[in-house]
Amino acid sequence: MTTVDHPPAPSLLSQSLIEAGRLLRRWSRQPDVITTTLVLPILLLLMYELVLAKSLDSASDVDPTYGFVPMIAVAGAMYGATGTGMSLFRERENGLLRRFWVLPIHRATGLVGRLIAECARAAAATAVVLVVGVVLGLRFQQGLLGVLGVLAVPVIVIIGFAPLVIVVGVSRAGDKVVQFFAIVVLLGMFFNSGFVPVDNYPGWLQPVVRWQPMSCAIDAMRGFTLGGPIVTPLLWTVVWSIGLVLVFGALAVRGYRKAARS
Repeated sequence: MTTVDHPPAPSLLSQSLIEAGRLLRRWSRQPDVITTTLVLPILLLLMYELVLAKSLDSASDVDPTYGFVPMIAVAGAMYGATGTGMSLFRERENGLLRRFWVLPIHRATGLVGRLIAECARAAAATAVVLVVGVVLGLRFQQGLLGVLGVLAVPVIVIIGFAPLVIVVGVSRAGDKVVQFFAIVVLLGMFFNSGFVPVDNYPGWLQPVVRWQPMSCAIDAMRGFTLGGPIVTPLLWTVVWSIGLVLVFGALAVRGYRKAARS
């Protein structure tokens, strides 16, 4: 009796990488994703540098560029996720999620692949912002380790932020995802340690500004570029990301499953 050797079934990782590649290729052709991921962060960085740098230079002994670049990189990674959230809502509405759900692939492929694609998008967007920052005067005084650290921090942020975007994107209110998160990111951009030093905020507001997730990420990135504390802000960035995953991860899985079955 002869036996037929069947090829091994693709693993979750390989299927997720294929899905991530599909998403990245699709996003590269979507103007809204390109705008929120690349165009808007670059324009914001140039605006902050050209309009506000001189007026804010007297408020701190540190060049404002070392606060602006991390702030725009983190905000750009977060705001860029709104474009992909809108893309997810479109896939829900046109039935693409349902078609993927009935294919003989691992059920977690859609979420894992999307998370990998989000991390790749955040890293690419951060790299572009850093290049513009270098042109504007940013220098990496911590060497190659500093460059890798700065690239990694927004990725850590997006790991925690992506489940929240997925929860909204697969809901019936997913078409409002851009407006909703635009407000969240805008508030975060005005109340963080990269805009002005925390001591410049009212005393009652300083703890909120100092420990909000964007400030922790910005402080870690500033430490990787200019020098200074790294471990504490980086640890808090990881804690924030893990906390958001624990809170919204299950909701994202439940919402994705419901959207794919509807």
